[in-house]
Amino acid sequence: MSQLVDTRRDSRWLALIVLCAGMLMIILDGTIVNVALPAIQADLEFSQPGLAWVVNAYLIPFGGLLLLAGRAGDLLGRKQMFLAGLVVFTLASLLCGLAGSQEMLIAARFVQGIGGAMAAAVILGMIVTMFPEKAEQSRAIGVFSFVAAAGGSIGLLAGGVLTQAISWHWIFFVNAPIGIAAFLFAVRLVPGERGIGLRHGADVLGALLGTSGLMLGVYTIVKAADYGWGSARTLIVGAVAVALLAAFVWRQARVANPLLPLRILASRNLAGANLIQVLMVAGMFGMFFLGALYLEKVLGYDPLQIGLGFLPVGVGIGALSLGASARLSGRFGERFVLVGALLLVLAGLALLTRAPVNASYVTDFLPSTVLMGVGAGLGFPAMMTLAMSGVTKDDSGLASGLVNTTQQVGGALGLAVLATLSTSRTNGLLAAGESPVEAMTSGFRLAFGVGAALVAVAVGLAVFVLRRPEPDEADEVAVPLRVQVEVS
Repeated sequence: MSQLVDTRRDSRWLALIVLCAGMLMIILDGTIVNVALPAIQADLEFSQPGLAWVVNAYLIPFGGLLLLAGRAGDLLGRKQMFLAGLVVFTLASLLCGLAGSQEMLIAARFVQGIGGAMAAAVILGMIVTMFPEKAEQSRAIGVFSFVAAAGGSIGLLAGGVLTQAISWHWIFFVNAPIGIAAFLFAVRLVPGERGIGLRHGADVLGALLGTSGLMLGVYTIVKAADYGWGSARTLIVGAVAVALLAAFVWRQARVANPLLPLRILASRNLAGANLIQVLMVAGMFGMFFLGALYLEKVLGYDPLQIGLGFLPVGVGIGALSLGASARLSGRFGERFVLVGALLLVLAGLALLTRAPVNASYVTDFLPSTVLMGVGAGLGFPAMMTLAMSGVTKDDSGLASGLVNTTQQVGGALGLAVLATLSTSRTNGLLAAGESPVEAMTSGFRLAFGVGAALVAVAVGLAVFVLRRPEPDEADEVAVPLRVQVEVS
């Protein structure tokens, strides 16, 4: 009997590796494209506004569909949703790599975003149900957090290597073997459970309102950098998005089987952790994007050097999120660890506000990447544990989708706001006669300062809103689950 238990326990960790491999493939795709954009532009003759849609066509459906995909996983079965998402994402990746026209690439990227949302939305919920014991759950979430957070910096390095060594097409082709392997191993290793059924939550109108509002909201954010935050177009489209989301909330409060039960937002930890994540990711995502531009346009780095420049972030996350974060959380509590981690990220961004034109990587950039790597490595596992605390089994897919949604919205918000502010400052200084390099550097410093301010607000929320989960609350999700294991 003990041998059977050990085998089951070991298979769970193998299943976790499979889930994280699928997540890594999806996360990598969010940043690996950025390094290859100049090559894509030259090959397919994109205009500058058109080139932005190579990123936006993926980001909009991915961020907009996460919440719906998470709830659909609760209703239909999370394993089934994950497998379907892998199939859609892998096939769309092949189409992206084969794309010989602008239209084909943008359409394939849109489908890629749909598949990414289907798979990513349910992964965290599956991890929570597979690891009901608190200590194991913290370690498992640490592994997931490492993959989710480090994937961005790894994508920058991989994009530079593949684009320079082969061609931009291979940043998409590389997904095919990963996706096929993840699918085959998931069928065999990942435990499956029956969904609660459509009769428990098939709110079609609510799904349309919520998904439309989220997608339109993400679209408004990513396009505000082009049209301006105060433009009539941004205000009108944004108002429509807000109206759709307000209608969604109104409906969720009144239907018997809501897509997003508002009771789930009554949890201070879930609501607070998701809001903190929006602010933290906004500051960090803006740093990745604008930091890469700083290294390229001011310091003259090539794509491979840019990827290597951000490597300390991934190393810091890997060194701490896989064990240290869980141990510290077990001793001091997730809230304490998260506050300390946010302060480290804040310090890293604050240092970048002093970045000079003739910078030395070792003295002017490396300390920030180390601080942010350590902060992210400690912070993301603690934040995700707090967000999932007190969530029941039936709502774990929904909560997982919500965590992923706020992460994507935070990234889109951070990129749009910080890039717009940076560009405005640069253009103003250029008009005043400042040299291009000085003007760009000043714009980047402003953006880093705003990112630091966002993280400072997150620190305040962590101190005054979050609370340490009570043992019975933390174990509510940790009740051993009676799942029907589907092993072929």
